[in-house]
Amino acid sequence: MIDVYIDGASAGDPGPSGAGIFINYKDGSVGHYSIPLGHMSNHEAEYEALLHALKICKEKGFKQVSFRTDSQLIDQAVEKRYVKNKRYNQYLEEALVYIDEFDLFFMKWVPSKQNKDADQLARRAIQQAK
Repeated sequence: MIDVYIDGASAGDPGPSGAGIFINYKDGSVGHYSIPLGHMSNHEAEYEALLHALKICKEKGFKQVSFRTDSQLIDQAVEKRYVKNKRYNQYLEEALVYIDEFDLFFMKWVPSKQNKDADQLARRAIQQAK
């Protein structure tokens, strides 16, 4: 099972945004993705990071994945399969379609200090977007 660390960031809320995805393939190799997202809120950037990471994992044919995020919003939405703010409902619905296609999917909240690689990649993506 691979470990996928995700983070979304915005320079302003809303503002130029980016997604960072760090994948530990557990075979000694890693993947780094910095994805400029355009102008959006921080929460939207977090959801976009989740969606991009899910798409990458599906494209690579992974069946078992373990995701890590420092966003409690994302962690709780995925765990409960529910969002309070209907503004994010479409993001969650799209994510759940991908999630349900995996044989095993885990999501775990981690403190920001354990998500530094994804955070740096997200911040790099913001710079690319400017």
